[in-house]
Amino acid sequence: MKETTRKILNRLFERFPKLNSCEKEINSSVEMITECYKNNGKLLICGNGGSASDSLHIVGELMKSFVLPRKLKNEYQEKIKEMFPENSDYFIKNLQGTLPAISLVSETSLTTAYSNDNSADLCFAQQVLGHGNNNDILIAISTSGNSKNVIYASQIAKIKNVKVISLTGRDGGKLKNLSDININVEEKETFIIQEYHLPIYHTLCLAVENEIFGDDNQWKQ
Repeated sequence: MKETTRKILNRLFERFPKLNSCEKEINSSVEMITECYKNNGKLLICGNGGSASDSLHIVGELMKSFVLPRKLKNEYQEKIKEMFPENSDYFIKNLQGTLPAISLVSETSLTTAYSNDNSADLCFAQQVLGHGNNNDILIAISTSGNSKNVIYASQIAKIKNVKVISLTGRDGGKLKNLSDININVEEKETFIIQEYHLPIYHTLCLAVENEIFGDDNQWKQ
C-alpha cells in the first residue's frame, strides 16, 4: 500500500475515532478492492433505503474522477486518434479512467419485472448471478446486517466466487458470517450507522483511487 494511501486512511481514524475498531477491516478492504481492479474485476453494490442511496453514491465516486485526475490510458488515446480523429481532442480532454462499479438498485425495469414475476427479495441475487465473475466484489450494505435481499445476494456471491465486503451496524447480523470482510459500526440507531458508513466508503473510494491513479506527490498536506 502506498504511503499516501496510508495517510488517507489515518485521516479517517483521526476524524472519526469511533472507527478505530474497524481499522483492520477498512485497510483490508482497500487492499481487496485494489486487487480486484488490478485483475480487471468490478464492484457490485446493493442496499435498501438510505443504503440504496449509498450504493448509488459509491458508483458515482468510482466511475469518474473523485479527487484525482484520471488520464485515459495511452492505448485508448491512440485508438481514439486513429479511429475518430474528428472527436479525438474532445474525447481525450473529457473522458476519464474508470473504476468499474454497478449499483444493483438502479435497474428499475428488471427489478420490478422480477419482483412481479418471481420473488422480490431475490432481485439483488438475480443480478449477482448475472453480473458476478471471479475477481469481482459485492459491497453488501445493511445497517442491521439482516436484510433478506442483501443476504440472498451475498449467498449467491459465494456461489459465483465473488468476494463479499459488508457494511453493517449493531452486531453485524447474519451478513457478518457471509462476508469475507465485515466493516461493522457498533451503533444501534440506523441513522447513526449510516452517518458512519458515509465516511467509510468515501475513504475506501479515495484510497483505492489513490492506489490506482495516484502518486507520491498527492496528499502531501
